[in-house]
Amino acid sequence: MPEKPRPSLLNELRQRSAAIREQRDAARLPEEKAQHAIEQALWRVFRWLEEAMGHLEVIQPQVRHRFRLDDFLTFDGLQVDSGFAVFRRHGLGVGDRLEHVEMFYELAAREPAVVKVKPLAASSVEERLRGAALQFQVDNEVDEFKAIRSTFFHVQPMIRASVQFKPHHSRRAIDVLLRNVDRFESVQLEFEPSRLDEAALEDLVRLVLGESDAFLHRAPLSLVNAKK
Repeated sequence: MPEKPRPSLLNELRQRSAAIREQRDAARLPEEKAQHAIEQALWRVFRWLEEAMGHLEVIQPQVRHRFRLDDFLTFDGLQVDSGFAVFRRHGLGVGDRLEHVEMFYELAAREPAVVKVKPLAASSVEERLRGAALQFQVDNEVDEFKAIRSTFFHVQPMIRASVQFKPHHSRRAIDVLLRNVDRFESVQLEFEPSRLDEAALEDLVRLVLGESDAFLHRAPLSLVNAKK
């Protein structure tokens, strides 16, 4: 009986190569889907916040938060003064992935604040003011011997705040870092991309306005950096 012809070596290599490619493609599929979900969520966040911040800048609504820095400074009666949303890519090409989405805004108080402290406390107070991203000027009160009796910090009535959405592809999550949103503090939450929907963004704006803190309970807390 004649022997069956063996398949050519090239055909054998083709089959083995195709099988390996299929395995690799199957392994990559969940990762690619996760990256796509993150990218879609970031674009959704940017477009929604871009419009929302544009409206808030026009309306300039009142904010119900009271910002306290230790026991020497309090700002209340605030209102949204300006705001906008931006995004940044990893590269310059249209197809490059987003590095982050961020919204910036400023809250205006009714009038500047003046903080008077003893000279020995001036360094600590200055450090706390800088940590809270507050703008200020410093004056010293001196006696007849030109020795400093008191230090005055004239603090501008403006609080700079931001919310950054940064992808973390290895965890398949989006980190949301809030700075000076409801207090002089940085807070970071970890979101699954699908949970950053319109309802979550509405809660974020309500948090900014001091109407609700529901946004802070929507995801696990991963970082708190207090400025108090």
